[in-house]
Amino acid sequence: MSEPVAEHHLVHRTGWLRAAVLGANDGIISVSSLLVGVAAAPGATHGGVLLAGTAALVGGALSMAAGEYVSVSSQADTEQADLARERLELARAPEQERAELAAIYEGRGVTPDVAFEVATQMMAHDALGAHRRDELGISDELAARPIQAALSSAAAFFAGAILPMLVATFVPRAVTGIAVSSCALVMLAILGAIGARVGGARIGPAMLRVVFWGLIAMGVTGAIGRALGTAV
Repeated sequence: MSEPVAEHHLVHRTGWLRAAVLGANDGIISVSSLLVGVAAAPGATHGGVLLAGTAALVGGALSMAAGEYVSVSSQADTEQADLARERLELARAPEQERAELAAIYEGRGVTPDVAFEVATQMMAHDALGAHRRDELGISDELAARPIQAALSSAAAFFAGAILPMLVATFVPRAVTGIAVSSCALVMLAILGAIGARVGGARIGPAMLRVVFWGLIAMGVTGAIGRALGTAV
């Protein structure tokens, strides 16, 4: 019998890909929109624009980290509570848990006899692991990791926001809005293409989607900044 060939599926990337794309997209759009909105205000100074952008960059990165940490910690708490309950049930009623596992396999198309045998062998090998994976749906790839999620989200946000900030720093004040908007739209298009490529999706729709919403966000904030006419 030939050796099985290891397969790499794109679905395994969805966890970290979602967090990375979300963080970078948020960094690009939120910081660029703020820069454009402040720069559009009559009387806004170059220093005021940079101060607002820096505050948005730092605050946004910390907000992303805190939000991811809290949400993923809640997920981790729920997973641990379910595992503790499952561990107790395995100790209290192992036969009932084996029947429950066999029923899961039957529901996936396995015959009753084979399902019972598979459940028996899985329980003998790693009972909690079998129920963790097949009953609770908790896999190693998708398990909650709060610290990792917080750091990766903050890093992705910072990576998305830093280039618009650099553009705002070095271009003349008069063209800050146009330069930052152009930079942001190019970055969003690249981000959409990378996300689609890594995820195995169509590149064109992904690029258009992020560019469209980025354009809307910057257009609205720019219009608000100009309409309010508040000097920063």
